[in-house]
Amino acid sequence: MTDFLPAPGTDEHLLHHQGYRQELHRGLSLWSSFSVGFATVSPVVGIYSVMALGAMSTGPSWVWIVPLCLALQMLVALVYAELASQYPLAGGCYQWVKRLAGDRWAWFTGFMYLASALASLTTVAYLGGFWLWLFVTGTPPSANAQVASGAVLLALGLGVNLLGINPLKYFVNAGIIAEAIASIGIGVLLLLFFRNHSWSLLLEGLGNSVSGDGTYLSGFVTAMAVGGWAFLGFDACSQVSEETADARTSTPRAILRSMLLVGLTVMLTAFAVTLSFTDTAGLVAGQVVDPVTPAVVDAFGAWAERPFVGVVLVAFIACVVSVQTYIGRAVFGMARDSILPASAFLRRVDGRKVPFAAMLLCTLFASFGLALGLNATAVGTLIAFGSGGFFMVFLIVIGCALVHRLRGRWRPDAGVFNLGRWGLPVNLAAFVWLLFESVNVAWPRESLAPPGAPWFQVWAVVLVFSTLAVLGLIYMVLAKPYLRRDSSASDRG
Repeated sequence: MTDFLPAPGTDEHLLHHQGYRQELHRGLSLWSSFSVGFATVSPVVGIYSVMALGAMSTGPSWVWIVPLCLALQMLVALVYAELASQYPLAGGCYQWVKRLAGDRWAWFTGFMYLASALASLTTVAYLGGFWLWLFVTGTPPSANAQVASGAVLLALGLGVNLLGINPLKYFVNAGIIAEAIASIGIGVLLLLFFRNHSWSLLLEGLGNSVSGDGTYLSGFVTAMAVGGWAFLGFDACSQVSEETADARTSTPRAILRSMLLVGLTVMLTAFAVTLSFTDTAGLVAGQVVDPVTPAVVDAFGAWAERPFVGVVLVAFIACVVSVQTYIGRAVFGMARDSILPASAFLRRVDGRKVPFAAMLLCTLFASFGLALGLNATAVGTLIAFGSGGFFMVFLIVIGCALVHRLRGRWRPDAGVFNLGRWGLPVNLAAFVWLLFESVNVAWPRESLAPPGAPWFQVWAVVLVFSTLAVLGLIYMVLAKPYLRRDSSASDRG
């Protein structure tokens, strides 16, 4: 029990009402919470994830996938905003499912979320290692060098996170401002002054039909799977709710604004690069892995290459820092309910009010995962699962929200942000979208795997998710972690 009760109506009072005490520092404003979400989704990281693969699937017309996926993912973000407004707690989806569907589903959801998030952290650090090495040396890295550079990024991110929430927010804010200005500025300049094609190009598939059954429809569906990858991570805002002032109002706004602004930035860059990149046929044929840098260099000159690489590196660093931040809070949010191994250690908060033990653990696991980067097949499997796993977790959360909304056991109007009479149709549409996209992303496609990839990499999402799900269920049945409680970890009513 605490020595005093928080004043009614405050963030601390709401936290106390949910059964916890304020242990983290509420130093984030709406802007800072938005910055965490923006840095995690990251338009630069997103566009590098989808552009080449999207063009290979449907040709230049792939760009229309971006606004479509943005609109559909906004449905998910709206329901997440309702949940975050009513339950602004560290642990995010774990906490929401716990209150909607009970402890068993909550534990399983949290377990799968952590697995997907750790795979994502390893992936971002690994991909960012390429840009760090390229920026420092001017040459592409070897496999060993890229893994080592990724480890440097993880160490840098950990150092920033352990300084506390105030240094963290200034670091992320600076990175986001630089990324936003560079992304939007370059996109506008390319569109206005360096277009090499007419707008009609965006309606062409260039006869491309490399995926699926050889039809444009199959290519379009494949591009939908790729396009969804660009809009993962917006829920990071919910993980820092206990460090956000007026979280019931600020967190939903941060979720929606980060998603919308990232989406518009990705859309601008996609249109601009597609219309300015000269070797369109090479891009569609899969001969160009990175069309963005050549487009910038061709437009502005060779001098622009190194500054642009620096901008991309800043984006990856900010993304690594933000992903570490929200995974650490997710681990902390679960550990204080004593449902993770070594929970007593993982819920520890240091003098800067940082869950340092959780931060160390997630960085350590991601570092182990980097070793997979020594083998292109293994890292490809990790990247595929990192994206697909999130859609599975989205589906669980949105499905729980829909079932309990229909049963009348969840009333979103208890939160500051709610969709009113639009809540049910939005929730239903989000569920249908996620059901489709989860299957779509997991669907085994050789066209999305490297040439000559083994069968298990093509089936990576299905195999890894199924294996983790079975292991998680076995542990849940045998150890019953959802029954553990430690009253010393938090205030109980």
